[in-house]
Amino acid sequence: MAMIPTIFGDNRRSSVFDPFSLDLWDPFKEFDFPTVTSFPSLSRENSAFANTRVDWKETPEAHVFKADLPGMKKEEVKVEIEDDRVLQISGERHVEKEDRNDTWHRVERSSGKFSRRFRLPENVRMGDVKASMENGVLTITVPKVEMKKPEIKSVEISG
Repeated sequence: MAMIPTIFGDNRRSSVFDPFSLDLWDPFKEFDFPTVTSFPSLSRENSAFANTRVDWKETPEAHVFKADLPGMKKEEVKVEIEDDRVLQISGERHVEKEDRNDTWHRVERSSGKFSRRFRLPENVRMGDVKASMENGVLTITVPKVEMKKPEIKSVEISG
């Protein structure tokens, strides 16, 4: 650090003019924005909702959904299709039992209820939906209705 000039003073954390200062200016620091703690309903119980990642791809035969649900059993997950073509994936990840003798250093895994909903297109066969779970990945296959190719009939022109 001897190569950095000391004209900026000894307090390296607070100098606005020092390009090597450790402070980061936050232009929004003075504003009172709502945070997660401001809304109890958005607390840790619902963090699993936001963390449930789902991929949706369409093949010529079906719509395929893949959801990452690590550590969950198929009994803890529900897959439902409503009459208005809405696919819902829901479940609950339970909190690990706490032992009074344990010292927790970090808790990052989310727990609580989760729910994801997707409106399906009109070309699906809702009665033939299949779901499977393997290695923490839920795969839902929604077959598509076979579209008939339009029959082209030539018309003779009289005249």
